[in-house]
Amino acid sequence: MKTSDFYYDLPEELIAQTPLARRDASRLMVLNRTTGEVTHKRFYDIIDYLNPGDCLVMNDSRVLPARLLGRRPTGGAVEVLLLRDLGDKRWECLCKPGRKMQPGSQVIFGEGELTAEVREVREDGNRVVEFQYEGIFLEVLERLGKMPLPPYIKAELQDQERYQTVYSREVGSAAAPTAGLHFTTELLDAIRAKGVKTAFVTLHVGLGTFRPVKAEEITDHHMHAELCMMNRETADILNATRAEGGRIICVGTTSCRTLESLVNDDGSFVPKSRWTEIFIYPGYTFKAMDGLITNFHLPESTLVMLVSAFAGREHVLNAYKEAVERKYRFFSFGDAMCIV
Repeated sequence: MKTSDFYYDLPEELIAQTPLARRDASRLMVLNRTTGEVTHKRFYDIIDYLNPGDCLVMNDSRVLPARLLGRRPTGGAVEVLLLRDLGDKRWECLCKPGRKMQPGSQVIFGEGELTAEVREVREDGNRVVEFQYEGIFLEVLERLGKMPLPPYIKAELQDQERYQTVYSREVGSAAAPTAGLHFTTELLDAIRAKGVKTAFVTLHVGLGTFRPVKAEEITDHHMHAELCMMNRETADILNATRAEGGRIICVGTTSCRTLESLVNDDGSFVPKSRWTEIFIYPGYTFKAMDGLITNFHLPESTLVMLVSAFAGREHVLNAYKEAVERKYRFFSFGDAMCIV
């Protein structure tokens, strides 16, 4: 199967640049994965497609304000993007301009309360950067860092909390699990009041989620590794949902990838964590997920492939074609799709 099999034409003006004023007022396309039929709703109507006894699974990872704008001692501007905590105040980072960020290069952020030195340049061009600061690093980042918005979003984000889900709590992602951005606290309360269970997993989203598939054959593409976790409470809720005949509905592809990475062969769950490189494309047999709430994804991306594995490539591409014709908003701050 070729990467080009997952191409669709998307006018640039349909890429949402800013979030809507109200989270749950986005449009919602409901796709029947058996028939391919689509229905057009608003996101707050999602409650009508959830049944008592179902379980919504959400990724509670919180985005690190990982984009740091600094300057070299000579005054030149530098951008440092945190990718992975290596311990001992060292992080793997993307740095721009890379040619100026060689081992020994110094960077100053803010008024000097945070400084850094490049320690190593890795084969892939990423830098190992050692930071110096007083106090707690996360608190320093909250003051100085900016949200690492995807490259297709050009507008400045006015309220940084709009790139966090209302249930985010475990800091560690380089990008938001964006399907969850549509939920409000009030909508979740109403969903629970209907008898729908909610459960949380954690997958820290890496920037590799935006890495394009360059291989002609999709099987030649290698996924980036991400850390995912499930605790005892969630495992128990999921096992009870299965035993009682309820559906497990994932909020976002990260929740899907977490469950499919951690589920046992018999469909049961136990608390565990692991690094996952799971790549889901048509032909994959789902063991954990019965329904998916997701956004509209980039052409030829691994996420379009995952959605196509669940709902069928023709159904998905036909639904995307209709979304374009009806001028849905696409990608991180865009509209949503519910596949049941």
